[in-house]
Amino acid sequence: MKITVVPAQVTTVEDRIMGSLSLSQLMIILLPVFVSAALFTILPPAMGSSIYKYVIMGILFVICLILSIRIKGKIVALWIVTILRYNLRPKYYLFNKNVTTLRADYAEIKQAEAKKESAKESTKAAMPRLGTLETARVLATIENPASNLRFETTKKGGLHVRLTEVEE
Repeated sequence: MKITVVPAQVTTVEDRIMGSLSLSQLMIILLPVFVSAALFTILPPAMGSSIYKYVIMGILFVICLILSIRIKGKIVALWIVTILRYNLRPKYYLFNKNVTTLRADYAEIKQAEAKKESAKESTKAAMPRLGTLETARVLATIENPASNLRFETTKKGGLHVRLTEVEE
């Protein structure tokens, strides 16, 4: 007995039930038969013929025939479902890493962050301010084109201000 391995890609092939029609195509084609029978018995005159019943049955049959046509190996109904799924999905994906949904709440970390912030605020307040004469001298040096003022950033985000010494 010969044993062959079926690749995973081949397992999705549809079986042909009748002629070249698959099960899904047959179900779509048989749908108007059952719906038409229900319409014929429910709509007035009950179990009697009327022109509007035949028009509805004909339109439903044409729509189901169009939906069962096969294009590029897939029936039109599946193409419509694929297009609707694509068009109904969100157009933009917004990701916010600061959202706290599904995150554990760690009280120790929050307390440590609060201590760090208070330490940063105390270091900012400890920086000395320049006097009026010193401020005027610094501004004059910056405005002087011979001072060659440069701002340089480090890889870690630090800022260095470079001034060439100016002799007057």
